[in-house]
Amino acid sequence: MQTDYDFIVIGSGFGGSVSALRLAEKGYRVAIFEQGRRWTPANLPKTNWSLSRWMWRPALGLRGFFSMRFFKHVVVLHGNAVGGGSITYANTLLVPPDKVWREGSWAGLNDWERVMPRHFATARRMLGVTTNRRLDAADFRLKEMAQAAGVAHTYYPTEVGVFFGKDSDAPGTTYADPFFGGEGPARTSCHGCGGCMVGCRHGAKNSLDQNYLYLAEKKGAQLFAETRVTDVRPLPSRADGADGYAVETLSLAGPTRGQRRRFTCRGIVFAASSLGTQELLFRLKEKGALPRISDALGNQVRTNAESIIGIRFPGSKVDLSKGIAIGSGIYIDEYTHIEATRYPEGSDAMGLMSTVMTLGRPGWSRPFTWLATLAKMMLTKPLTTLRLLTPFGFARETMIFLCMQTLDGHLTMRLKRRWFWPFSKQLTTHGKKIPTFIPAANDFAVKAAKATGGVPMTSLTEILLDVPTTAHCMGGAAIGRTRADGVCDGKNRVFGYYNMYICDGSMLGANLGVNPSLTITALTEHAMSHVPPAGQQQWDATGIEMAA
Repeated sequence: MQTDYDFIVIGSGFGGSVSALRLAEKGYRVAIFEQGRRWTPANLPKTNWSLSRWMWRPALGLRGFFSMRFFKHVVVLHGNAVGGGSITYANTLLVPPDKVWREGSWAGLNDWERVMPRHFATARRMLGVTTNRRLDAADFRLKEMAQAAGVAHTYYPTEVGVFFGKDSDAPGTTYADPFFGGEGPARTSCHGCGGCMVGCRHGAKNSLDQNYLYLAEKKGAQLFAETRVTDVRPLPSRADGADGYAVETLSLAGPTRGQRRRFTCRGIVFAASSLGTQELLFRLKEKGALPRISDALGNQVRTNAESIIGIRFPGSKVDLSKGIAIGSGIYIDEYTHIEATRYPEGSDAMGLMSTVMTLGRPGWSRPFTWLATLAKMMLTKPLTTLRLLTPFGFARETMIFLCMQTLDGHLTMRLKRRWFWPFSKQLTTHGKKIPTFIPAANDFAVKAAKATGGVPMTSLTEILLDVPTTAHCMGGAAIGRTRADGVCDGKNRVFGYYNMYICDGSMLGANLGVNPSLTITALTEHAMSHVPPAGQQQWDATGIEMAA
């Protein structure tokens, strides 16, 4: 059967880019659909005050690459671009502890601890993972704090996807492709501007458009930017997709804006991020396009038990914005991991989301405790408090702490109408409330601030909405033993359909406790390793058996 493409990949992040390259290498005709823009040094925002080029909120005319989604239980930060979250993520690429493979919905499906190391090794090589060599003021200060807390032995420079060049050369030196034998783009070594999360303008960050995606396009994969997939359904001849799929798209920008197109393919990869894949699959299941999708969709959504707090040093002469986005980390106990995070000088917009840390119990009374704390500070330290509440100078003066825990906990997501917007269904969270903050992390911040002359900070949403903030939404279409346990199997193949895969954060079956990008990359390498070369493909035999 002749189709437009052999495989269509929805999304170009850490799962989509890996899938596209490996499938193209195996001789398949590949198309990638990405609703975000293609970014270059010329069009990246200089600071995150350039909201139209930083924030993603198309209804308001904001077509950047950073998105915030507000749910009842959590605020989710995520990326949206050609290259997915790699454009705005903080470069940190960590291997999770072995115990995660023995937990959650994927436990026992494979000898993961034996199988996965080689895929992690491939992912590390492709993403250019190395130990941070641009430690700066915030990293040195975190080390001092760790010593004061008695956990100095846990301090480490992060493993990151950044090109540092040769020690003998000055930062900012340009080199011919140093990673792929001349097949990749030229690179410029990092000079520690701190701009990773606003998009690297210098060619030092190993974002996916510099490796997997770059090579995939070079091998013939065709990428459609600013294009949203609106429908996926099996071709009429086989309801299980063995004869292929029809995919409908909507152009979001340019002269073709509003144009709808239809493409056909033999196989499909959902890689639109945890939220994007869940929402699309919910809509497709509900309208009958993919009715066989497991009812486990939306279950076991995890957040890395995460909290974003920090310490600000109002009026400090020390520039805490220099270095790389996440340069170092510590473990304050066996479950709790803290990373020192930063934005570049001038990128102070996140200061609008921060306020003075408030202890006490979470719940309806906490805003009143916050107001009392703020009033006391205004009376005792009025100038410091005013400076603290002013966003300008935030990046230079603040150590942001990204706090994660390996303790498991999860939410459920469903597609429902919200009471305040009954006109259409939206992705919503359900289940038991997850912790608003991490007490151990807050205690560390309070003590560290006292020891170093700073003021502990927390997220405004934590105070006013009584919900945590996470940059790592995972699960919802997880790997499981059967369709009762998950949406896809141990090779990422969707239960109920042939030649359909899920390769993004939604597939993760346990709480990682570390930044998930490297794990998503490695698991996608594992999944694609089981797809036969194009010349050996038997489209009606490579999918999983229909699960009960």
